[in-house]
Amino acid sequence: MKIARFETLMANAGLRNYLFIRLHTDTGISGVGEASLEWQEKTVQTLAHEWVEGRVVGRDPFDVERVVGDLIRDQYQGGATVMTAISAVEIALWDILGKACGQPVYRLLGGRYHAHIPAYANGWYGGAHTPAEYAERAQEAVGRGYRGLKFDPFGVAWKEMTQSEAEEAIARVAAVREAVGQGVQLYIEFHGRLSAVMAVQLIRDLQPYRPSWCEEPVAPENIELLAEVRRTSSCPIAAGERLYTLVDFHRLFSQRAVDVVQMDIAHCGGLSVSKKIAALASVYDIRIAPHCSIGPVALAAALHFDISTPNFYIQETFSDFDVPWRNALVRGWNPMHGGQFVLPDPNAPGLGIELNDNVIADHPYVQNPFPSLWDATWITDFTQDKVGKGESS
Repeated sequence: MKIARFETLMANAGLRNYLFIRLHTDTGISGVGEASLEWQEKTVQTLAHEWVEGRVVGRDPFDVERVVGDLIRDQYQGGATVMTAISAVEIALWDILGKACGQPVYRLLGGRYHAHIPAYANGWYGGAHTPAEYAERAQEAVGRGYRGLKFDPFGVAWKEMTQSEAEEAIARVAAVREAVGQGVQLYIEFHGRLSAVMAVQLIRDLQPYRPSWCEEPVAPENIELLAEVRRTSSCPIAAGERLYTLVDFHRLFSQRAVDVVQMDIAHCGGLSVSKKIAALASVYDIRIAPHCSIGPVALAAALHFDISTPNFYIQETFSDFDVPWRNALVRGWNPMHGGQFVLPDPNAPGLGIELNDNVIADHPYVQNPFPSLWDATWITDFTQDKVGKGESS
């Protein structure tokens, strides 16, 4: 079996353009991966055809380690753009392997370890500004069955916050905690906004509201600074979505900079690399909560990883707060049920999904739909509030 054709497909889904890679074999089996990357989808698509395609076509899809290892070695410069293209190819190879073997991907990755895949909601607070608005939207999310909510209450903060800004952020968290009660986990997203001193102060002030973790309190590439914040904070620290190599994750773990690691399977090299990251993390008793802010193919890959990984903790999802036709992109595949994930068919070979080319064609690329997180419009535009609430699939 050889890879005979390399195809990319792009669809706009409100705030994001979803970029998919589909690999076709000479036996008629095809596999899909996802290469969505905010602000860079066209760039990733160009790179995928210009550089990745020629290194993949003609290769045996069963040689995942060699194909992906060569790509990671040969790309030389590194970074999110090229690693996202490589990750999508890797996921598509696993999809082909599962179909060729007649097995779901999670069985090839080690089999079922977890009976349930708990989820936490992100994107639920779009359009909220006041504490009361955050509380109202939090209650709506909990009403869908979620027992975990993640949100950024810090507006457009950068490095420092005034006392009134800090008090407003704390008030938003307090309002959410009061609205949802003590039985719902709150995950506080900092987006790497703050200086170490400011982050430590805010984490201390948040303690009465029992956050389950504080995410990226400082710039995530500064692992030494992240470790310093963790040593001086009583709240668990999470990070990892903006790291892209095994070496970066080894530094993160060896310096005890996090309690929870959030590598993004669609950006860090794919499923095989993510399993290696999880194995490294287990040595340090670090739990895994994969980042996943993009489309349904990336989510499907994450779920197969989650099921088969012993130190998996919880999975992020935007799926209930995306455009209403999101599931139509993958022919109605919908794993979300009452605030947790369940694979619709746990025996379906490969990832268990197929792209709908017609739906993709109906939603063409839109340039730069995702706002900067330091632009005041991002809070209003963070979810499907921006587009298409009434659209059908």
